[in-house]
Amino acid sequence: MSVATAYFDQLFSDNDDPWAFRQRWYEQRKRALTLAVLTRPHYLSIFEPGCANGELSAALAMRCDRLLCCDTAAAAVALARARLQAFPHVDVQQSRLPQEWPDGSFDLIVLSEWCYYLDHDDLCALLDRAKASLTDDGQVLACHWRGPIEGCPLTAEQVHALLEQQLGMAGQAHLHDKDFLLDLWGHQSASVATLEGLR
Repeated sequence: MSVATAYFDQLFSDNDDPWAFRQRWYEQRKRALTLAVLTRPHYLSIFEPGCANGELSAALAMRCDRLLCCDTAAAAVALARARLQAFPHVDVQQSRLPQEWPDGSFDLIVLSEWCYYLDHDDLCALLDRAKASLTDDGQVLACHWRGPIEGCPLTAEQVHALLEQQLGMAGQAHLHDKDFLLDLWGHQSASVATLEGLR
């Protein structure tokens, strides 16, 4: 069974940064590496589900024309909206995925540190919706903590193996750190150097 919304409501009930996104070097480093593996300087439309309080979202907002973020916890949505209020091209919604997947198409979907909260069936359903909403040159970025998380149905390794299998897309970047897995898949397999005519 996927982790219930009440779990995330409790996390945010008395803490506006329950994972210490702003303070911990682990989070700052991971965020920098996440942004660094992206093969394009700019995207038309990014979707970031599970945005929490919007720390990664603020960095993604600098790299796109449109950013849609969502979270299942009402407090997280309020915090993200406050964090991102300076960006008029950003929309933050409260929704439970995969059931409430948004309309529209995206050329980047960012799955950062939350897919292991879904069970196998919900993750498969989410990936079906993600594939259907990607543009022809769309990409999926995934980053997940490798340590144990009590109550999570899946591990990082299980999540990324399922992504590799279900997406059926070319691998564009892989960083398997001792602490986390970071992978980028895309419909197009050309490297950054190739796209810039260097190869």
